[in-house]
Amino acid sequence: MTTPLPGRSTGGSMSTPTLEIRNEDPFEEALEAFSRTIEHDLATRQLTFPTFLDLTVRIKRVCDDPNSTTDAVLNVIRPDPLLSARIIRLANSVALNPYGKEITSIGEAIQRVGLVNVRSLAFAVATEQLAAETRSADARLVASGLWMHTIDVAAWSWGIAKHVRAGNADTALFAGMLSTIGQFYLLARATKHPPLEDDMNRFAEFVALWHEPVARALVNALDVPELVSDVFDDRNPYGGTWPPKQLRDIYFIACLCADTPNPFIQFSPEMRSSLLQAATRDVDADLLAELRDSARETRDSLLAALRG
Repeated sequence: MTTPLPGRSTGGSMSTPTLEIRNEDPFEEALEAFSRTIEHDLATRQLTFPTFLDLTVRIKRVCDDPNSTTDAVLNVIRPDPLLSARIIRLANSVALNPYGKEITSIGEAIQRVGLVNVRSLAFAVATEQLAAETRSADARLVASGLWMHTIDVAAWSWGIAKHVRAGNADTALFAGMLSTIGQFYLLARATKHPPLEDDMNRFAEFVALWHEPVARALVNALDVPELVSDVFDDRNPYGGTWPPKQLRDIYFIACLCADTPNPFIQFSPEMRSSLLQAATRDVDADLLAELRDSARETRDSLLAALRG
């Protein structure tokens, strides 16, 4: 049978790719069942948030509550020692603490990094744990690669936004972290269908088709600000102006600069270089090299803190 899958819209029209699924082996049977599950999730708008997102959702709720106190935020974060340690590490990073005054308390660290970065770190820690808990070795490798790519892109987004002084760098970091939320969701939900982990190449084809509509549904369910959710609009990924003024432009360039590839959406180094050259064709080569070098320094400092 053929299961319709939502596709990306181009030029205002909606294309609908299809995936041929023949019930000949356990993988295809599991994929058919998984397809129905995701289709139902999107149709009913009742997404089942995986365990790895629980902490992220709780932190978002307390941060969004105008009546929340600093103690309320601390009470949500303190039970997770890994997240607490990452927040303190980030607060002491060169990127956020250039004068080197050591911060040791989680409360002071939260004030230093800000609530937007706390959310980004919560997602980084959650997805790292998902990568470690995935059952098969191949799936763990893919999840780990996706985690590394995500924080790499997020760190580049922060560094580029900071150095071109376009918008809020913390918001760029948050957008970068959320950019793969659809892929992580599909990975987490696939654990209930073990045969899917037996062939990650075929599963990757499924993720490549589904991750965008799933991501859109997730950011809507999480009430992510439109400024951030706009990053998921692939109909116009790059505005072509320099320096980049839109968050999606910063994110687009960050993806091309990232050293770690996305295991689900792969471009060769040559293709990434070609795309970057096309996106920045009107920029002086020396100016672009200077930007990348300065942004890389910031990115490296932040990346070390995010990785822990």
